[in-house]
Amino acid sequence: MKWIGKGRCQPLTTPFEASHGPTWADTHPRPQLYRKSWQSLCGDWSLSVKDDRREIHLGTVQVPFPPESRLSGIGQTLKQGQRWIYRRTFQLENPLFGRLLLHFGAADQIARVTLNGRRVGGHTGGYLPFSLDITELVEVGENRLTVSVTDELNPNIPYGKQRRDRGGMWYTPVSGLWQPVWLEWVPEQYIRSLRITSTLDTVTIESVGGAPSKRLAIQTPNGTRELRYTGDKISVRVKDPHPWAPEDPVLYPFVLTDGEDTVSSYFALRTVTIEKRSGQAVICLNGKPTLLHGLLDQGYFSDGIYLPARPEGYLFDIQTAKALGFNALRKHIKVEPELFYYYCDKLGMVVLQDMVNSGPYYYLRDTALPNVLPATRKNFTHQANPQRSQQFEQDCQATVDWLYNHPCVCYYTIFNEGWGQYDADRLYQAFKALDPSRVWDATSGWFAQQDSDVTSEHVYFKPVSLTPRPDRPLVLSEFGGYACPVAGHTFKRSKAYGYRHFKHTDGFSSALEALYRQEILPAISNGLCAAILTQLSDVEDEVNGLVTYDRQVVKCDKRAMQALSRDLHAAFRAKFGA
Repeated sequence: MKWIGKGRCQPLTTPFEASHGPTWADTHPRPQLYRKSWQSLCGDWSLSVKDDRREIHLGTVQVPFPPESRLSGIGQTLKQGQRWIYRRTFQLENPLFGRLLLHFGAADQIARVTLNGRRVGGHTGGYLPFSLDITELVEVGENRLTVSVTDELNPNIPYGKQRRDRGGMWYTPVSGLWQPVWLEWVPEQYIRSLRITSTLDTVTIESVGGAPSKRLAIQTPNGTRELRYTGDKISVRVKDPHPWAPEDPVLYPFVLTDGEDTVSSYFALRTVTIEKRSGQAVICLNGKPTLLHGLLDQGYFSDGIYLPARPEGYLFDIQTAKALGFNALRKHIKVEPELFYYYCDKLGMVVLQDMVNSGPYYYLRDTALPNVLPATRKNFTHQANPQRSQQFEQDCQATVDWLYNHPCVCYYTIFNEGWGQYDADRLYQAFKALDPSRVWDATSGWFAQQDSDVTSEHVYFKPVSLTPRPDRPLVLSEFGGYACPVAGHTFKRSKAYGYRHFKHTDGFSSALEALYRQEILPAISNGLCAAILTQLSDVEDEVNGLVTYDRQVVKCDKRAMQALSRDLHAAFRAKFGA
């Protein structure tokens, strides 16, 4: 195991490593389109690193953990000009009936797949799933699967918070396979995808692929309701509807049978709208003004970097946030495995989803000047070359398609603090038309252009003082960033990145409560309807989380945070009549 990054870093162990809970290999990766006929390919793969001159065998890698992580068993980064070569075999015991699909949760950045020495296909982009039909290439007996993955951290391809020269607010880069790989057997005619759209009392389920005749069985508190129909779409009015909300996240499971194919899924009844209350536009969930009291969530773990040791790591983060009184997570510049969104659906956690940034970043232009000289925020734009714009817009559209069915996802952010920002107004119009059922934040932080659903600001280096626009909800999409290292639970002993520093958790908790009571509560009376604190957990040098990077210590007082949450929501109700 090699040390990753600059200088010596501590190998922090999370509770999930020693857990006896389900592993990534045990857990179906796609709850929104579940079939019984699947097989995980997580576990031992052979890994080599290859360049133009030679290939070096590194040993066994544990998929789905990226090779840079400790849990992968490798702990090594790719150098320029290198690529990972993954190999493994799997058995097909009997002749194949129907079709066999090979699924990848994500591969960062460019993947090429071969089976039994023949090219199957590939994918470009590090955060989204892709599937390949391997029916014509699979053989009875042993099958040899090879995946080549290249990651040059090409800025024309969305890359998030990764940087080779990691440090501060930039983190250890990941590459290769970092989500589950699995096989799925399907009939010749099968349901390729579902699109689920709901209101407060009606759900519309649209399927792609499959046979003309279908049978739908919806589980409700009043029993199972069965319907038969032909075509690709059905709209169902739900009797005694129960809307999904953070405090009461009701889900309706259903089974769709289409010819020989049967899939399980679920839906929720909920709406997200922007409405005027007390003369101010506000975000409404199910027609009710809702305070989004949230945390920035980077989705990094000390054991697997981009992935927790077991899926329960996501459950821990969501449940901890809820236990501290929060009802929202801003998923920051990362798209997670579907299990994360399923757990948010199930537990009642609103997700504000960022698109993953591409393009170059410059500290002076993108961070320092807009804070020191606010006049530089006006008339800001980058230029994106055709390759970058095509990849970014393609990935954004794919993200919307991928997450469309999840009721927890209520809000999208296109650009964060100008990172790679270009054509913000055009992209707002395009993406809003693609999914008008969610709130769209075109430019989070600064460098606002003309078009957006919200006024979205970041405040770190001065007291919170916001000016609302009556026609747009006022969102404080980042603030705080208070740093508090906990001895024995820091990634680097010599580094403590944050915007205000505390040596002990008592002082950290007191300052955090004072920040909310002295600055956020008054902002609510001025129209604030969403506030996202930086952040849920520490990440490498950043020690500004409410939880340590290894998820071993919660730094703030649970009862005080719950009382604070009650007061925030009471102030919001007093302002907006929610």
